[in-house]
Amino acid sequence: MIDFIAWLIFGAVVGGIAQFIVPGAQNLGWIKSILLGVGGAYAGGWLFSLAGMSSGEGLHYSGWVSSIVGAVVLLIAYVKLVAKK
Repeated sequence: MIDFIAWLIFGAVVGGIAQFIVPGAQNLGWIKSILLGVGGAYAGGWLFSLAGMSSGEGLHYSGWVSSIVGAVVLLIAYVKLVAKK
C-alpha cells in the first residue's frame, strides 16, 4: 500500500514538472497529471533501459530524468492528439 501511495506522489510531482516544462495550457487536472507522471516514469524508465542508461534500484538522478523525459513526451503527444479533435 505504501508503494502505491509513493507512486501516486511521485506521479504527481513528475506530472507537475512536465506541465511546467511544456509550454501552453494543458488543462489536465490532478488525476490526469498523476497518470501522466506515472506513465511517464514507466515509459521513460523503459526507454532509458533500452538505451543502456538505467539506474538500477532506488531513486537515482537518472530515474528522475527518465521519468520527467517520459512524462514530457507523453504530455506533448496528449496535447497533439487532443488539439487535433
